[in-house]
Amino acid sequence: MKPTQTKPESAFSSAEHSSAISYVSRTDFDSNTLSAGASSFEAPATTPINNAHRGLSRRKFLLGLGAVTGAQTLLSPLLPSGMISSAFAQTNSPSTIIGKSAGLVVLNDRPINAETPAHMLDDKITSAENMFVRNNGIPPSEIDVNNWVLTIEGESAKQRKQYSLDDLKQKFTHHSYQLTLECGGNGRAEFSPGAKGNQWTTGAVACPKWTGVRLADVLKDVGIKDDAVYIGYYGKDTHISGDASKEAISRGVPIDKALEHENLIAWSMNDADIPIMNGHPLRLVIGGWPASTSGKWLERIVIRDQVHDGAKMAAPAYRVPCEPVAPGSKVAADDMCIIHAMPVKSLITFPKSGESHKQDEAFAVRGHAWAGDKAVSEVHISVDFGQTWQQAKIEKPVNRNAWQHWQSELNFPTKGYFEVWAKATDSDGISQPMILPGWNPKGYLNNACHRVAVQVV
Repeated sequence: MKPTQTKPESAFSSAEHSSAISYVSRTDFDSNTLSAGASSFEAPATTPINNAHRGLSRRKFLLGLGAVTGAQTLLSPLLPSGMISSAFAQTNSPSTIIGKSAGLVVLNDRPINAETPAHMLDDKITSAENMFVRNNGIPPSEIDVNNWVLTIEGESAKQRKQYSLDDLKQKFTHHSYQLTLECGGNGRAEFSPGAKGNQWTTGAVACPKWTGVRLADVLKDVGIKDDAVYIGYYGKDTHISGDASKEAISRGVPIDKALEHENLIAWSMNDADIPIMNGHPLRLVIGGWPASTSGKWLERIVIRDQVHDGAKMAAPAYRVPCEPVAPGSKVAADDMCIIHAMPVKSLITFPKSGESHKQDEAFAVRGHAWAGDKAVSEVHISVDFGQTWQQAKIEKPVNRNAWQHWQSELNFPTKGYFEVWAKATDSDGISQPMILPGWNPKGYLNNACHRVAVQVV
């Protein structure tokens, strides 16, 4: 897929890349030494990744973010909302993000970003506790559900109109969909030369059940002019600097994408309020595209007669080179294209990487696969580093833009160290690459085959 080219504002400088490189395996595991009973085995050290921005990934943080009902202050008045003290961040406290599982790996505390280990994504419907956290700014410190207003306006809107939460719930038909959200930078940690940003491995993806009203229904209620090109969103989060005049993030999608039925203005996740860190009380959900298009703490949507020009729309944010480039290249802003649909990808959620297994027993393996706007047609599994492949059983999606569940049973030919690889193929016949896909300055769209380590005894 070649992204649609637009006119960005600035170029990405490769000088921003850190030169701090370490070597770890591409296999998904928690440490380089994997336990197998009383013995241990070493995973291969093969692929350089950038650890310069990963220093916080082993730390746990205590954030005062509980359930929200009406107007509540969420964090200590001594700290900016969404942040913790740098002194506390340097400790190894076993604290967690309130409302999230203790197993989430925190990548950044300014703003808060945390990913979910693959084995914690085994459920068909991602729980609120296990959904990753991706913030660009500071979440709102107070939320008044009763007075929350969504404004729809813009050059290509036939009128300016406002809706309370009650208006949305009472005027429009409710819809529920499972929709896959994946950060565009999921897998960034594997690129070399490394890319600046949160060093996501595999866990910036989720597929909860969302409930709300169709974005298309609300846009049509306002009225869409014939010259409409794009929609953009604005949320109540503030810039990480605390400067209220700056936007934290304001992205969008082409109008044709916005009008697809599965896109929601949602207030519910898994039949409960959306967690505060995931956008309570209202958010966009645009399945199959980078999760950055699914604006959180939603308070305004603009219907544009041009490509939206909000924060994080200009290069290099959420853009890749329009044509392939050599690793480490400087890419001019005019040569960067906006990311649209996410590529085909799969995840092994069982077993957890590093587990041991008896050779004389059948070995169960399972996970999920997704393909942006498309369906997944096949998933194959390999235990010999991609020399041969075995087809897995795959379920149909519960709805468009939901991930699909697959499973298989394997037999190992001998004892020793093995890696289980998963490779998905989409409905157009495009498969995941076995190695890193085309390098890009920001480390987006890594859909290389997922691998887990197994010690056969």
